[in-house]
Amino acid sequence: MDTFTGRTIVIRVESGALDERTTFFSDLAFMLEQSLHPVVVTGQPGAAKRLAGRINQLGSAGVGLSGADAGLILAGSNAEIRAVNPALLHTLFASGYLPLIDPEGLTLAAEGIRLQADDVARAVGAALEAKRVLFFHTGGGLADPLTSEVIADLTPAEALTLADSGTLDPELASTARAAARSVRGGVEAAEILDGGVAHAAIVELLTQTHLGTRVTGSIRIARA
Repeated sequence: MDTFTGRTIVIRVESGALDERTTFFSDLAFMLEQSLHPVVVTGQPGAAKRLAGRINQLGSAGVGLSGADAGLILAGSNAEIRAVNPALLHTLFASGYLPLIDPEGLTLAAEGIRLQADDVARAVGAALEAKRVLFFHTGGGLADPLTSEVIADLTPAEALTLADSGTLDPELASTARAAARSVRGGVEAAEILDGGVAHAAIVELLTQTHLGTRVTGSIRIARA
């Protein structure tokens, strides 16, 4: 974990999939103990405060937010994210808090607007120069359309090509685009994985074996 110390890890979760058996909240506590700065992006409005409550039951300090709070996320009327102001998040990090963000933003007309959760994770990760953005998806990683096997590594260009190929379901295609844009926005790597796997986030950070698909700026070497 030394290479992650002091760095930000953004995790987009499907909050409805976090049942009583999930290890996700203990994983977040472990990250905080290791001096990482996890940020959770929820799948729908209203989930952040509920998940923060579960984190707080374990002794961590979660804070449920909306992207509209303190002008955190500014968006156009078409729900396109225009800017992220990370000052509030840095303040929370400095005080030991774990931010959880609902996918909402503030328009230039000062009206709240619902945003796409993958896009929020992508934009927040880029604004914080995150070490990783993890996209939890029940379908796991991206499958090779020819072999149906999960692809371990892709470049952003390859991920975008696969997303536009029509072989992925629309939700997973959206996640693939967000992962590619995360890396192009300055995030070191974005990963699409099944968050229901025990200790999924920790395994993905600590090992070289991917539970899903990792998107990085490096060129993928074709398998023989």
